[in-house]
Amino acid sequence: MSDEARVALVTGASKGIGAGIAVELAAAGFDIWLNYRSDHDAAGTVAAAVEGLGRKCRLIPCDVADREAVAAALQPLLDEATPYVVVNNAGFAKDGLLFWMTPEDWHRVLQVHLDGFFNVTHLVLPQMMGKREGRIINLVSTSGETGMAGQVNYSAAKAGLIGATKALAREVARRNILVNAVSPGFIETAMTAELDPKQILPMIPVNRLGKVEEVAGVVRFLCSPAASYITGQVIAVNGGSYM
Repeated sequence: MSDEARVALVTGASKGIGAGIAVELAAAGFDIWLNYRSDHDAAGTVAAAVEGLGRKCRLIPCDVADREAVAAALQPLLDEATPYVVVNNAGFAKDGLLFWMTPEDWHRVLQVHLDGFFNVTHLVLPQMMGKREGRIINLVSTSGETGMAGQVNYSAAKAGLIGATKALAREVARRNILVNAVSPGFIETAMTAELDPKQILPMIPVNRLGKVEEVAGVVRFLCSPAASYITGQVIAVNGGSYM
């Protein structure tokens, strides 16, 4: 890193994997733009951890699915600087069999994952292209690679994000912008806290859930000079549950 730290924008970073990524990138020397929707206390805790590592942290509270809100919150910061890294992590699950799924549950999951990716990336990308450098990392899921019963909406959203990753990687590689996806499996977060280990562990060859730090470490690698010849890839962090 140079004396002037580069900026990493991480969406959905007030808790879970997003929070882990923000702290890990701060440890790597990045200043953090931390997006979250509404949990101000949790976001403040992550910001304090970032600042405890000697890095700056700017809070960006907005719903990434709301294009106008994203522009209002993010554009003033873009007038000052261009992120070197964008991590599209914001997302959530609203599980249920398709037979009983409501249109609202379908649309909301797709909006947060796919519209959120578009709204944030579309706003930052022109400045990245002007600087001819950058890393875009999209958090996907094993569900988007193999499909998961009860998660038709979530699997569709993550599979769509995988396709978007590969297509965008082809579009911007000549501008020295690398686009990759990181695909976690079962990770110890609030989303997996209520799962029955007796049902889950037989699906995982390493016989344990993954840790947030293991996902964040892969993101850190993809943001480093060591990953300068990697683009358009889906890097799985799943303990072998999908190969």
